[in-house]
Parts: sequence; structure tokens; C-alpha cells
Amino acid sequence: MMNKSSQESRVETISEQLSLFALNLKLEQIPISVCAQAKLHMLDAIGIGIASSHYDFAKNILHALMSLQESNDQHYQVLGVPNKLSMRDAILVNGTYIHGLDFDDTHAAGVIHASSSAMAALLSVGQRHNINGQDGLVAYLVAIEVASRIASAANGGFHEKGFHPTGLVGIFGATVLVGRIMKLTAGELTNALGISLSMASGVMEFLEGGAWTKRMHPGWAASSAVTACAMAKNGFIGPRNTFEGRYGLFNSHIDSSNLASLEKCTNGLGQIWEMQNISLKPYPACHYNHAFVDAAVTLRQENAFEIDDIKSIKARISEKQVPVVCEPQASKRIPKNSYEAQFSIHFVIATSLIKGKFTLNELENDTIFDPQILALCQKIEYEIDPKSAFPEFYSGEIEIQLKSGKSLIHREQMNRGSSANPLAKHEVLEKFYSNVERVMSHTAAKKFTEDFLNLEHEKSFINIMNQLKVN
Repeated sequence: MMNKSSQESRVETISEQLSLFALNLKLEQIPISVCAQAKLHMLDAIGIGIASSHYDFAKNILHALMSLQESNDQHYQVLGVPNKLSMRDAILVNGTYIHGLDFDDTHAAGVIHASSSAMAALLSVGQRHNINGQDGLVAYLVAIEVASRIASAANGGFHEKGFHPTGLVGIFGATVLVGRIMKLTAGELTNALGISLSMASGVMEFLEGGAWTKRMHPGWAASSAVTACAMAKNGFIGPRNTFEGRYGLFNSHIDSSNLASLEKCTNGLGQIWEMQNISLKPYPACHYNHAFVDAAVTLRQENAFEIDDIKSIKARISEKQVPVVCEPQASKRIPKNSYEAQFSIHFVIATSLIKGKFTLNELENDTIFDPQILALCQKIEYEIDPKSAFPEFYSGEIEIQLKSGKSLIHREQMNRGSSANPLAKHEVLEKFYSNVERVMSHTAAKKFTEDFLNLEHEKSFINIMNQLKVN
């Protein structure tokens, strides 16, 4: 009979390998540069969550969950507001807030916003267990590494089937984060990942009509991860072949014509850091549109022409990105709300050319329904870009044909914010200050930033959360 130590050393399934990695990783094994980048991404997520708190979608989900509160377990903070909720409801709301403005970071190859579910889980579970900052940092990183690899292994197959990896896959990253904090055994965490498979969810139907459901995907993933870990800790059994099984994640969620690369789930764990392949967003729009913001602004700044001088515009983009931001063209040219606008290459280009920028202010109704912008949208077509670096980078090229016959072209091969064209630290901090200015003074925001960037030296996660309290 195999003894206990032999059983624990046996690694067969992807879930087992991910569980051992998540539970055994130590801070000293992580490069200092990776930790520094992780803290900026964590800070960025918190700032976006606070910025979201005053939008209608944020108020509506908060009111919905407040209406369901029945217990006295309302101790967990919601970003940007004074309200507190039970733990899982606070996680659901915070995950919705962090992802709600489509301003959160993106892992390019996996096309996943893993920080939104990871941070939503960490803020509340870290508070519940009052972990120290070092444990919080490592827990966040294991979530990012696991979710990014699983999403990448699908080779775009999740999107092609209409699934949203941020929700579908985010739960697995959140599960290893929560499992580590709850001190699950490797066997329990393997079970938790298996249980999470039956909770994993997130579909792309939000693209039709600008629905709000995408916003809640990471919150649902993170709150479900807590449930899965609690069940596993109390002996509930989940499947072991969560990812590679006959009805596992990949066989059930991608077409057989687009086979997954299962080795990507575990390749380089602890040596190659996917954290370094995650892009911070300079603009509050689908990441596929970012290169086109910079291309449009550059063309406007470097050339003398009036908007009325434009005859037509071509946007060159990868074929893989077309279904998300280019089609159906009729509705992309006339967005009905801010969410449709964020996922319209036509609107983003037209707005950036006319306004010379793309910020949260450009998602207000006076811009979305601006007749000049909508008229310019009608002049924009897209075509497939054979030079695109997708999925490593989200390339974009714009060609403007003027009525004079002159042609203006600008190309962004590596989108700003990507690993090859990263935002500077001061740009990340400026984004954070701008996002939190409604609820925090600049002095308070700067103090929080200084403390958070020394996260590994913080002794109490509750102290971190206390700095985010809103009266």
C-alpha cells in the first residue's frame, strides 16, 4: 500500500500540479521585479473598483445584494462606498466594480482579466483571515499565474465558442488564492478546483445590446471560489481531471477543431512569470481598441486636417478580434450605451480623432450620442491585418483617406501598456489618483499608495482595508 507521503508526492492531473504550486510558493522564490509589477496591478484594480462605485450598474448590484442581507455577517467592505455586506456578497460586488469599467488589466494570450476576480477574493478573504501583506501578495500571484495559463491553453477557443474567460477561468485562479489563504491541503484544493468546474460561468452574449452581465463575471467567479473551497475543506469531493477530463473544462468548452494546448496550464510554473505578460490599460475600453486610440490621437496631432476633410477611414485589425469590436458593423457604428461604445472600434476611433483623447468622460451620453462622432463612425470600415502581432500584442493600424486624395497612416504594433510597451510607474499612479479622487483626498490616496507598494511588510490585511473605508 502506498504510504501518505508517497501519495502526496504523486502528481498526475493538472489540478494536482496547480494545487501544489499554489500551496508551496514562497515570496523569496518570486523575482523582485515580478512582485513590484504585481503590486502596481493590485493597486490599479483597487482604484478602478473605487471609480466604478458611483455608476448606475454599481449602485444597482449593491442595492440588489443589500436587499438580500438577513444576517449580522455584514462586516466586509465594498470599494468606494460606506456599505458593508456578507463576505461572498462583498466579493461579488467588488469583482463587479473592478471589472465594471473595462479599465482593468489583461493577459494578452489568454485574453483574461484575472486581477478582477483575484483582487475581489483577496480583499474580503484576506480581511476575514487577517493575513499579512506578504501572504496577500503571494496569494494574488498564484491566482494570476494559474488563471493566465489556463486561459492561454485554450488558444482562443473559449471566445470562439462564446465563453468569456474572465468569468469562466477566473474562478480557478480565485480558487487557488482562497485555498492558499484557507490553508487547504493539496488534496482539498484539488477537490476545490474540481468543484469550481461546476460553478465556472461567463458567456459573451453581453455583446448583443450592451448588457451589464460581463461586469459581474469576475465577482461571481471569486464568490463561487470561496464556496468551492469551503465545500472542499469540509470533505466535499470534486473531480480530479478538472481540465483534461472527458467532460473537463477544455473538452466541454472549446470546439474539437481548436484543440487546447494542455501543457500551457503548467509549463514554467515558478520559473516563467505570466504576471510579466499582463498589460495595464491606459484607456477605459476593450483592450482590442487601445492601439486604435493611440493611432488616432497620433494622426490628429501630427497632421493638419479637419474632421470634415475625412472621406473614409480603414481600421486594420486581427481577424480573431473582429467579432468582439467590429461586428455587427451596423450596431457598432451607433452604440446605444457606454458598454457598446467601449466595444466599438468605430466609436473609439471617431471619438479619439474628434476629442484627441479617450477617458471615462468620453463614455458619458453627451459623447456617445454626439452627432459629429456618430457621423464619423459611418465613414469607418475595418479590414483584416496580416501584420497583426495578435495575440501577443493587440496591434492596430488606421488609414485616413482625405477628400483631397491624401492618405494618412499610423500603426501601433505593440499596444501601449503591454509587456513590450509598458506604462511607466508614474502613469499607473496617476491613473490610480484619478480613479479614486471622488472618495479620497490626494493626500490620503498618496499615503495609501506608499503603504500598499510596501505590501510585503504590512502585518495586517485589516489595516489595509481600514485605509479604504468611506464614511
